[in-house]
Amino acid sequence: MYYTSAENFKESCGYKYEGIWYPRVTKIVEIKSKPALYRFYAETAGRGDEIMKLSADEGTLIHEAVEKVLTNKPVEIPASIAPSIQAFKNFIAERAIRVLPEHIEQRIIHKEHRYSGTTDALATIDGKFGILDFKTSQAIYRDYNLQTAAYMDAWLKLIPTLTTRWILRIDQIKVCFNCGARNRPKGGREKIRAARDINNRAFPMCTSHEWSPLQGEIEIKEFPDWKGDFEAFLGAKKLWEWENEFWLKKIGYL
Repeated sequence: MYYTSAENFKESCGYKYEGIWYPRVTKIVEIKSKPALYRFYAETAGRGDEIMKLSADEGTLIHEAVEKVLTNKPVEIPASIAPSIQAFKNFIAERAIRVLPEHIEQRIIHKEHRYSGTTDALATIDGKFGILDFKTSQAIYRDYNLQTAAYMDAWLKLIPTLTTRWILRIDQIKVCFNCGARNRPKGGREKIRAARDINNRAFPMCTSHEWSPLQGEIEIKEFPDWKGDFEAFLGAKKLWEWENEFWLKKIGYL
């Protein structure tokens, strides 16, 4: 990425805490190659940036609404994301998920390894206490483990009772009444995928889809074993520092 000045680099890549600048976890993990993202740009015929921005805006709306739901604040939910938020409300009620309001969207600093980040929530689920991270992507990607492992190691310095971490994916889709295909209309782009059986084999798609109304979809996965992911994060951080050595030396981080 191109930076115009040291201040531009600092603002784009990190936060200040007690007068000290720390790089952001999400910026560090961007150094990892993302083949799925490259395929996306190849498939979108020059509309990739536009679709990404629209998708990011929708994701921001969902994150903001989820934060208010968890803290019992009044929230006006736009019709465009209402199915996903209703599905989220139903899910947290069914699973009796409890969160600590003071730890929602809270910034965390790791002074030893010198990085910063903002966690979505600390939560208790099925009697276990851990980090809960919200995503609005079409799948739960392994890359997310680097991010949550970085949060885990930082938080354990403050709250040693944390035992695990979850990724909770919040999405919305339409389903074909005829063949069960799934249509994900996000960012102004419809992504249609065939339904699959229990062995992950795709069913044939019909020639004329009849779509259901938009419906929310929730997926949660637990990742209790985080230490290997944390080592991988530190490796990514070292590579990120190598890539940005010029600016990091200029601002005195290296």
